[in-house]
Amino acid sequence: MEEPEGTTQKTRLTARGAATRSRIVQAAVDLIQVKGVASTTLDDVRAASSTSKSQLYHHFPDKKALVREVVAAQGAQLIARQEDQLRRLNSIRGLERWRDALVQRASLRDGAYGCAIGSLAAELADRDQEARSMLAKYFEIWEELLAEGLTRMRASGALRRNADPEKLATFLVAALQGGYLLAQTAHSTEPLKLTLDLAIDHIRTFLAQ
Repeated sequence: MEEPEGTTQKTRLTARGAATRSRIVQAAVDLIQVKGVASTTLDDVRAASSTSKSQLYHHFPDKKALVREVVAAQGAQLIARQEDQLRRLNSIRGLERWRDALVQRASLRDGAYGCAIGSLAAELADRDQEARSMLAKYFEIWEELLAEGLTRMRASGALRRNADPEKLATFLVAALQGGYLLAQTAHSTEPLKLTLDLAIDHIRTFLAQ
């Protein structure tokens, strides 16, 4: 599974230049997660990252380039977390542990801010074709990780042969994104947990007898 790359060129940066660039991206990630893409300005990022205007524009010619790098950073971070758990998925209990980890992480902010890439998709999918394509790839990788786990469950006999891992994986991600949205508006993880519980219950209907 190949992850999409950021669009900004990163050739031959000095250690100091790489550190500056990383600081700019992290400041943009933090600001956009709280304020959103539209409300985050380059001046906001410059102030938060303690960089000069010339430093910022050296690494990112415009806001669109920086936002795409935020997409790459958030997407790569999310996939790394998901891979760590979903590579071992082979049971309903594994799905429950996956649910617990997602709910626990969301509880750190009382459900606020939603999903990192889901929130970006809501703002960018209809406005930036390249960012939309990057986000679509990250969702595709996420679904593939779930589908591979469900395929292992079917191969071991835990799921019936008529279970469709790809469709069930899409269903799980869709349910998760809906749960994130409800948790975000409620500032509570209860809707997220309930939605994932119901989604896992649907997977249980495919358990082999």
